[in-house]
Amino acid sequence: MIIFAILVGTLCAGIGSVWVAAALSFGMLARYTQHMLSMAAGALLATAFMHLLPEAFESQAGAHDLFMTLLVGLVFFFLLDKAELWHHGHEHGAHAHSHDHDHAPEHAAGHSHTGGSWAVLAGDSVHCFGDGVLIASAFMADIRLGMIASVAVLAHEVPHHMGDLVVLRAGATDRRAALIKVSMAGSVTALGGLLGYWLVEQLQAYLPFFLVIASSSFIYVALADLIPQLQKRLGGWQTAAQIAWLLAGIALVTAVSSMAHGN
Repeated sequence: MIIFAILVGTLCAGIGSVWVAAALSFGMLARYTQHMLSMAAGALLATAFMHLLPEAFESQAGAHDLFMTLLVGLVFFFLLDKAELWHHGHEHGAHAHSHDHDHAPEHAAGHSHTGGSWAVLAGDSVHCFGDGVLIASAFMADIRLGMIASVAVLAHEVPHHMGDLVVLRAGATDRRAALIKVSMAGSVTALGGLLGYWLVEQLQAYLPFFLVIASSSFIYVALADLIPQLQKRLGGWQTAAQIAWLLAGIALVTAVSSMAHGN
């Protein structure tokens, strides 16, 4: 039953996020991109600090070891981001200082090259595979945690996929083809979930550490990728809206948690 839940959760997060991204990129919701970033940041931080980390620290694992894992995870994701930026800078010299291709659409919009679409899809597939492993880890700990992690991954993948769609469209790909390609990359989340199910089952004693690594991923994406994009000088109403959407992301995760707990 757990494996079925993992499949549903990973497919909803992986492909569902692509369709939400398409609605935001191509549809009437395009004006709400910034609100989506705020909401995703809130959802990620709430998932990490209110659910994944408490679950890990309730285990028999030592607090020192778990904190060390969290620190190593944050440094690892920072170095991974650096490596992607460095590679991207060498590949596209003119864009050396722009951000990672699969992050926010406003960054991706600057990449008007035509040769990078498959590199974007390959990078996104690897990212989605990792998300699948993280979702599987959460489901193996607790069904409720798995549902929360799936919602959090869906929320944070939306701006990533919006960036992918912009890059593919800039490469002269029509909307439908771009959507199909990014959906295929998103479906790799399910493969990660299946491997994660097998891996976590084999390494059950290390589950708290998997949860902490998932937390470090969520915290890094929220603090290093999403929130900096929101750090702009805004008017009073815009700032209030930004904070409201951030709190909405936290509330969404809390609501999903309550619903799942009720079941």
